[in-house]
Amino acid sequence: MTAPLTPHGKPSESDDAPTGPGRESAHDAQERPGESGQPAPALTAEIARSVLIAVAVAAAGVLLGLLWAWLAPRVPLISDGKAVYLKNTEGEQAIGADGWFAILGLAFGALSAGAVFLLRRSGGIALVVALAAGSLAASVIGWRLGIRLGPTSDVVAHAKAVGQGVVFDAPLRIGAKGVLLAWPLAAMAVHLGLTALFGPRDPEPVPHWPGPEAPDTQE
Repeated sequence: MTAPLTPHGKPSESDDAPTGPGRESAHDAQERPGESGQPAPALTAEIARSVLIAVAVAAAGVLLGLLWAWLAPRVPLISDGKAVYLKNTEGEQAIGADGWFAILGLAFGALSAGAVFLLRRSGGIALVVALAAGSLAASVIGWRLGIRLGPTSDVVAHAKAVGQGVVFDAPLRIGAKGVLLAWPLAAMAVHLGLTALFGPRDPEPVPHWPGPEAPDTQE
């Protein structure tokens, strides 16, 4: 009798093991589209749309500056030839300039949030960031443009130009810089409310109830 022949080595698992769902061949393990470190097309498109929204909202700051320069009350000044004084020391025109900027910022914030929600109802973190950044940029643009459109900031030269004892307007200014946040805060609040009320919702899971057991018909 002879002993059964035994193989000198075990067959490699990679030789004859089939490629199943839990295994990958060398070809399948190659780099797939979207996993090479490059952003997916959908993400790139979302970022591009968000940038366009931020630019459009920021551009609306030009309209804020025009309205603020038109509606803000003027602070009257007067010169005696040596110094410049407030004509009415108890006037509230300076506070009125801040108030008008805040009111306009709140209105523009609500309008911009509504427009962005109508355009992109699906929302997303990139959209919210774009709306916030564009709103803040719009406030700064409106502030600086309103100052340029208002009376000159060179008070001494203006006083010399108009002459002694002649009332002239002080340059526009914002005393409380916090009003620059009126537009961003209003935009975030309104957009959050619209998303909570009318935004898309995830479908509710369907409850799975176990069916009745079949009766045992075996005897």
